[in-house]
Amino acid sequence: MKLHELKNVEGAIHRKKRVGCGEGGGHGKTSGRGGKGQTARSGSSIRPGFEGGQMPLYRKLPHRGFNQASFRVELPVINVGDFARLAVDVTEINASVLAAAGLIRGRVTTVKVLGEGEITRAFKVTAAKFTESAKAKIEAAGGQAIIG
Repeated sequence: MKLHELKNVEGAIHRKKRVGCGEGGGHGKTSGRGGKGQTARSGSSIRPGFEGGQMPLYRKLPHRGFNQASFRVELPVINVGDFARLAVDVTEINASVLAAAGLIRGRVTTVKVLGEGEITRAFKVTAAKFTESAKAKIEAAGGQAIIG
């Protein structure tokens, strides 16, 4: 096969739309641009929200406050009671151990520990944040809560 022997697949080539060439072609008179006015002219574009010079709605409505959501960091959470689902030989817990056990999803490097449930074994837990109740339960069981 040579370059000059290559052919386009069926449907790859379309005819150019010929506008303004009479009513018989289907795109005559106004050439698909409707009636008169700004949108019928060449080079015209109206930005979204433009209301023809009337005061637009987004300028009428009050804009107050500040939304912190774009800066907030959402940490995956795990409860102290979920530590019981880990293997018996595990003594140190961090985000990678929890991800390997399937308790948190994805490639997460930080986690927050909540105090729901009971803990019976002593664990050395490394996490970004702890609630007061989680920290108390871990230390009461003889473990350590390390922020890191």
